[in-house]
Amino acid sequence: MPLSRTTKDPDEIRKWAEVRGAVPAEVASTESSRGPGILRFMFPKAPKRKDAELREISWEDFFQKFKENNLEMVYQDKTAAGRTSNFNKLIHPENVKRSSTSHGPSRSSSGSHSRRAA
Repeated sequence: MPLSRTTKDPDEIRKWAEVRGAVPAEVASTESSRGPGILRFMFPKAPKRKDAELREISWEDFFQKFKENNLEMVYQDKTAAGRTSNFNKLIHPENVKRSSTSHGPSRSSSGSHSRRAA
């Protein structure tokens, strides 16, 4: 099973996304006057989802919200088959530690495919 990694490093996150052709985005319906909404990445070959209209945002806006919300990115470089993996999850580290204490292993090593962040 491929290992997931966790980072807060903007250069590492940006490089990971750019290798995959991904751009920073927000869920359009979650934007507010305070800035970007729920953070995601848009991938060029990903199917369009009607329930999650994404809007591209700048890297500056992405990382500002990322830092303000004390997020970390859990990601994989390769799939079990050795192909480039798009798996990523933006998490609140304190929530993961709390849930790992009461509910088993940390989510940062799970196989969840969610890409949401508050």
